[in-house]
Amino acid sequence: MMACLWIPARRGRWQALFVTLCLFELSSVAGQARYSVPEEQAEGSFVGNIARDLGLDVTRLISGKARIITKGSRQYVDLNRDKGSLVIKERIDREELCGKTTPCSFSFELILENPIQLYRVTVEVIDINDNSPSFPKGEIHLNIVESVTSGTRFSLESADDPDVGINDIQKYVLKPSDNFKLEVQIQPDGGKFIEMVLQTPLDREKEETHDLVLVASDGGEPHRSGTVRIHITVLDANDNAPVCSQPVYKAEVKENSPTGTVVTSVSAIDADKGVNGEVSYSIANVAREVKNIFEVNVKTGEIKVAGNLDFEKSKSFQLNVKASDHGGHSDTCKVVIQIIDENDNIPTIQLMSFSNSISEDSPPGTTIAVMNVDDEDSDGNGVVKCSINSDIPFKMESSLTGYYTIVTEDYLDRESIPEYNITITVSDQGSPPLTSSKNINVKVSDVNDSPPRFGQSEYIKNIPENNSPGFSVFTLSASDSDWGQNSQVSYFLEEKEINGAAVTSLVSVNSENGVIHAVRSFDYEQIKWFEFNVTARDAGSPPLSSVATVKILIQDQNDNPPQVLYPVQTGGSLVAEMVPRSADVGYLVTKVVAVDVDSGQNAWLSYKLQKATDRALFEVGLQNGEIRTIRQVTDKDAVKQRLTVIVEDNGQPSRSATVIVNVVVADSFPEVLSEFTDFTQDKEYNDNLTFYLVLALAVVSFLFITCLVVIISVKIYRWRQSRIMCHSNLPVIPYYPPRYSDTLGTGTLQHVYNYEVCRTTDSRKSDCKFGGAGSQNVLIMDPSSTGTMQRIQSEKSILDEPDSPLEVS
Repeated sequence: MMACLWIPARRGRWQALFVTLCLFELSSVAGQARYSVPEEQAEGSFVGNIARDLGLDVTRLISGKARIITKGSRQYVDLNRDKGSLVIKERIDREELCGKTTPCSFSFELILENPIQLYRVTVEVIDINDNSPSFPKGEIHLNIVESVTSGTRFSLESADDPDVGINDIQKYVLKPSDNFKLEVQIQPDGGKFIEMVLQTPLDREKEETHDLVLVASDGGEPHRSGTVRIHITVLDANDNAPVCSQPVYKAEVKENSPTGTVVTSVSAIDADKGVNGEVSYSIANVAREVKNIFEVNVKTGEIKVAGNLDFEKSKSFQLNVKASDHGGHSDTCKVVIQIIDENDNIPTIQLMSFSNSISEDSPPGTTIAVMNVDDEDSDGNGVVKCSINSDIPFKMESSLTGYYTIVTEDYLDRESIPEYNITITVSDQGSPPLTSSKNINVKVSDVNDSPPRFGQSEYIKNIPENNSPGFSVFTLSASDSDWGQNSQVSYFLEEKEINGAAVTSLVSVNSENGVIHAVRSFDYEQIKWFEFNVTARDAGSPPLSSVATVKILIQDQNDNPPQVLYPVQTGGSLVAEMVPRSADVGYLVTKVVAVDVDSGQNAWLSYKLQKATDRALFEVGLQNGEIRTIRQVTDKDAVKQRLTVIVEDNGQPSRSATVIVNVVVADSFPEVLSEFTDFTQDKEYNDNLTFYLVLALAVVSFLFITCLVVIISVKIYRWRQSRIMCHSNLPVIPYYPPRYSDTLGTGTLQHVYNYEVCRTTDSRKSDCKFGGAGSQNVLIMDPSSTGTMQRIQSEKSILDEPDSPLEVS
């Protein structure tokens, strides 16, 4: 039964190309289809609807995993399973694929599984006119004796066109045609033998050379042509041409014969004498490929192998050997060479389908592999036999020519034998026979009956604080005694909230290898430990799982420096501790109080005196931070003492903080005030320079206007004061009660200072009596001179009141 479908195709300027699609029912395959496509089609071009032509549904192509199987290394056609159509996968060059062979076609198999169906598809490649005729040489030189009579023939090398049919060379034209005409003879093998026939005798004395142009044109659309220039030199008389011993030579040679192997010899006789009788041989009017395979000895006519002979590519060759003398005469003979096949191709095994894993409960007759066996040799050299080793519970069956399947013979037991090694052996019937083999490994899979197991139910791990995000904490590992996919374990975090945050915001687990990473940096001062659960689940169906608890302990790091609580370092006022000159050795000046928010030895603090005005006068307690005198205070000691105390923790590396303690050595407050200005000069300022520059500009403008007013006001003020009070040589010393309160609440520092002010009319005889403090004295001094002058003026107004005692608390 044969069905034919005509399909129009188009390429370039092709008008209407009808292609025949035929389906044949063969005994060796389920079906056969045949298509025709022009060469040089673009990738993705439509070839044919294979599903419709084979009577298959598209769903059958998809469920059967339909695919194309090719024997060669190149696949020109691809299958679109979704549409059931064949499309061009790779550009097809008919000349590369078949050369001059017509018709040109290639075949492949379409295989479907479940159940297995095999269809053979043949695609014929139709030639298009994509090659121009070309001559072996760009110029032909001929030497013709002037005595040559009219009608003498001169053979020319024909052009070569890789195309076939109407696209091959259809005609030759010789221009000009004054002395010569062109005759083309069709040989039995289809080749063209070109001869140039002399019409008008030559006369060397009139014209010594002739230039002709030979044009070869094909019949394609559009037409293509090639040209060769013929340069003719007219010689003196040579009246005898070489004559071949026989018109046709036949010879045989084995394929794969080495280079230099002698195939046969040709000979020609020239009746002339001397130089005119010497004959030379050359291969003419053949394709370039043939010239690359054979060569002829110019002097002896011996033909040898020059290239690779392959019976599978070409079974015979025809050579045209030209015998020429020096006078321009020649004769041509044919040499037909038959190639003898050798058993030089090893049988090949190609797996079409293979399952490397089979369940142990699979029934007998289950297919595990489908293979194709092929041998490119011919006759007995290409007949193959296939078998497998007999010590396994498998057997080989064959349903299609060249195709074999391996099926199970009995039930399998994974616990007894977990895997099988199958050796496929194929051999041909050549002499000697060639053999090849292929090993495949089949694993027996089991059911999922064992859950993953952790090495322990609870893991406790330490991690230092301030870790970098992504820090690898440790690796959880669970083992599964199952096989294959059933033993593939994945790891997951169970959802849980820790201190109001999801556990996934703290840690993550790699689902493949169980590596636990810290998502963020941990702070020991915020969280000291937390725990969570990790589930290990296998990939079986249904999956099995187990759970392990992980407890993470955060380790403290020395990441916080000590913080000084007392004395407070302020920028608005200057704090000073007062030490009386009568202080004994070990007198407690003050105590530096500091804390460290770290824990353990990272919070152990030590105090050291880094710098002091007089190191021999004070010392700092290493553990308690108490500043005490180490000798008796003398009158030679400076009133102003500046101590720099450094506080260090015990971490590695250690962190530290520095505090500056100002100490005044004095028995009374008036002595302190004399040094007040010096203290303020040592204070570090962070004043804004820009502010003062702007302020200075404003003040200068203001002072310019008010200068005279201020001078007059001062004059008037002094005149009035001279009338009210007598001038005194003693300075007026203001005192300000301390604003400091004991931070530690120890009660060792006085909170209130009392003093009396006694005045008479004569200020020079006034006495100021101060109540002395019972313990340490602390002064808070405003470094602003403007504030000091304002307090002096205020105190002066109080002292102006006559004979009134004043007590200030």
